[in-house]
Amino acid sequence: MLITVLALTLVVCVASLFLGHALGRRAGWIAAAGLAGTAAVVLAAWAGRDGGAAGVVTQSVPWMPSLGIDLRLRLDGLSLVFTLVVLLIGAVVLAYTAGYLPRGRHGPFYGLLTFFAAAMTGLVLADDIVVMWVMWEFTTVCSFLLISQSGPKAKAPAIRTFLVTAAGGLALLTAVGLMWARFGTTELSVILAAPDWHEAPGFAAAVAVLVAIAAFTKSAQFPFHAWLPDAMVASTPVSAYLHAAAMVKAGIYLLLRFSTAFAEVPVWNVLLVTVGLATALLGAIWALQRHDLKELLAYSTVSQLGFLVATIGIGSAYALLGAIVHVIAHALFKSALFMAVGVVDHQCGTRDLRKLRGIRRTMPVTTVLLTLGAISMAGLPPLFGFVSKEAMFKAMAQLPGGIAVAVGTVAVLAAICTFAYSARMVLALLRGEPGEDAPREGGWDLLVPVGVVAVAGVALGVAGPFAEPTVNAATSAIGADAAADLSLWHGVTPELGMTAVVVLCGTLLVLARHHVDRVLDRRVTPFRATDVVEGFRSGSIALGTRIGDLTRSDAPLRHLVPPLVVVLGLGTVGLATVSLPPPRAGLGHWVDWIVLPLVGVGVALAIRARTRIALVVTVGVAGFAVALWFYVLGAPDVALTQLLVEILTVVIMVLLLSRLPRTFHVSGRRRLWFAGILGTLVGGLAAVTALALTGQREISAVGAALLERSYDLTGGTNLVNVILVDFRALDTFGEAVVLGVTGIALMIALEARGLLPLRPSPIRVEADSPIRDAHENALALRTSTRFLVPILLAFSVFYYVRGHSAPGGGFIAALIGGAALALIYLSASSNRVRPLQLPFPLFIALGTIIGVLSGLLGFVEGSFLRPLMTELGPLKLSTALIFDLGVYLNVIGVILAALTKLGTDDVAPPLRKPQEPSARGFSGGTP
Repeated sequence: MLITVLALTLVVCVASLFLGHALGRRAGWIAAAGLAGTAAVVLAAWAGRDGGAAGVVTQSVPWMPSLGIDLRLRLDGLSLVFTLVVLLIGAVVLAYTAGYLPRGRHGPFYGLLTFFAAAMTGLVLADDIVVMWVMWEFTTVCSFLLISQSGPKAKAPAIRTFLVTAAGGLALLTAVGLMWARFGTTELSVILAAPDWHEAPGFAAAVAVLVAIAAFTKSAQFPFHAWLPDAMVASTPVSAYLHAAAMVKAGIYLLLRFSTAFAEVPVWNVLLVTVGLATALLGAIWALQRHDLKELLAYSTVSQLGFLVATIGIGSAYALLGAIVHVIAHALFKSALFMAVGVVDHQCGTRDLRKLRGIRRTMPVTTVLLTLGAISMAGLPPLFGFVSKEAMFKAMAQLPGGIAVAVGTVAVLAAICTFAYSARMVLALLRGEPGEDAPREGGWDLLVPVGVVAVAGVALGVAGPFAEPTVNAATSAIGADAAADLSLWHGVTPELGMTAVVVLCGTLLVLARHHVDRVLDRRVTPFRATDVVEGFRSGSIALGTRIGDLTRSDAPLRHLVPPLVVVLGLGTVGLATVSLPPPRAGLGHWVDWIVLPLVGVGVALAIRARTRIALVVTVGVAGFAVALWFYVLGAPDVALTQLLVEILTVVIMVLLLSRLPRTFHVSGRRRLWFAGILGTLVGGLAAVTALALTGQREISAVGAALLERSYDLTGGTNLVNVILVDFRALDTFGEAVVLGVTGIALMIALEARGLLPLRPSPIRVEADSPIRDAHENALALRTSTRFLVPILLAFSVFYYVRGHSAPGGGFIAALIGGAALALIYLSASSNRVRPLQLPFPLFIALGTIIGVLSGLLGFVEGSFLRPLMTELGPLKLSTALIFDLGVYLNVIGVILAALTKLGTDDVAPPLRKPQEPSARGFSGGTP
């Protein structure tokens, strides 16, 4: 059932992506219905659980079984509350978006917003710390992308947001690694119940600090608070959902979930209470200083999250209960307020409190809804915000002696400021008379979603006891035994007295608001947090530049010497300290004495080469000799790959040579001697190491096992291909993706910089020469190409199909197909247009998608990229053939990218004038 919930959110995401293009903003209604339906499935799963009130719903699907990591999902009371917040608030915001966005296509926006809902759902349901961390990072990336979509001004805030929240992700990853190493499992419920938290206080304190830092960054706690107000450049739906009701709640969820383990860790309690109270007070003061409604709400969110963090830090059963109640209340009133402010901005064209006049008369519904949200945020009855604030105040009042006074005083001061800025919002709408161009009330498609959450705050405030079973289940899930009492009246209590002080002092602040504005018209802290983040960013870039300057050179010597020296030193020490038996006799072969001199001649000629064309030819001699060597040694797959790579490398180099200087700088004699001696020593060491490590046996135990079982397990007899597409398919998939990214990077780099201009041919041709005409001169090649290309393409298909049982496979087949494409480009009489109009980026994308889909098929048998087999007569067919097709398309796409961008001048003009490399720049010499 829980896998179904997660799958439904992903279905909504994919559907929203396409419907956003087809239906425009109206797709928001369908997406909202999808999330609401998913919430209904969650409630059905909760209602059908076993075990009564204390029961949970669990489900697990193998993900990486060899590592013990599974897609474990767990629905208990706490995850139920947060899942409903994510899905139901998300549904309301998406419905609001359908009326808020301008007309047009909004596929990417809806796709990202619903994918964020899916990631948050996965986060709060995850019962595996690795899965939890993955979902945590998904929310970070989604937030960055949604903010950056808001225009050029959003670029810097999006980057700053990403830096802060990604830093928290690294802290959480460190905590995940420590817990995994300590407990030997990634199952979250098992880890939280382990006795090690009490037996190893140092370990518990370290993990507690890391988890707290992660939560502070995501929930905008001081000093990591800057990103949330900074992110208000995003559109109102993004602010209402991600940065008020959902994403910031990820940190609160993390604190509540781990409170079971850290409740008795002193550093946890002190850190959360101190940071939470400081954030609550500072955020409230900053909100009082703001005149922009959206910015005011941003700082109020920082303050309210501080209240939550401090309450969780108290750690008592009633404190955790109060925090859970306030999570619900905050989600309701803050989403209502953000959407109501969006209506004001949408209709009035401004959010400045000082410019709003007469809104109560021209926009009465909006005024009422915004007022309801503000009353709840201020903590006044009969709204649910009053119930949640009273619960938090009660938890603070239950602290011992002086601690209760100190904590309660700071909390009351923050609540007084909250009352004051809430009142400022309402008064801005009530005062003044409308002008001639007074705004009109928003449409029903804007007001209905706001009304749903605003009225829900009233309903829960009046009928709070109906929510008590859900709240009790949530507190029980984290080991708290407090019973919720969500009624409005509890008699004369300390928390009621604290509320009375808040109302009295808050009213005085409102009455003296002009004087308060003059007092607060200054910077509260000596620096701005955004400046700190920006300074860290620019400093990191500057440091990276300085470090990069150490190796920023085209000279290969600068890059190759350090690793070669390290390899030489480590290898020498290793051979000197490890005792290995001598290699067995009979390792040599008579062909070695033919091929080895050929390789040596090729290397020697390459060193002596003075022109680029000579260098290409001589390096090719060594390459073809190595291919022959592989074939003789019994590795036809490797030999064929080497041969085809050499052919295509020569083709690509020939395309480049026409744009590079004919000659290049030759290094001095001293440098050549140094390079030669170092290369000889490292090469000799590599040869001795290979003999010592591989010359002891006929075949390794792993190799023997693969030979014996490969056919039974995969249906393939070509062990090289079987290893690539079956046993280590994940490695091959990663390499294929990297290859595809390389092709796209090549395309982007050449389109951004432009191609180097063609150089005149060094061959002088007389005007009346028969080879003067390029078109006529290529006649023989074009004629032969008509016959060779179909043959090569047929061979390409042949080698692809037979790869699982004989030398071949997707990579080799793609290289053969690439050779056919290279013939077409080489036989063209002009380089002004493409001889083939093939969409190579599409090939790369399709190859990656096919690889992913074939990997997902493996989940039928329990893991990603696990091959599925079927028998067709005497043949054994495997999904590895589909995976190999993805590899084929990736390689073809990269070859096409190189041929198209290097073999023709049919490219976009450069964004800036390319700098022609000097003769020394490509030489290997020092500039």
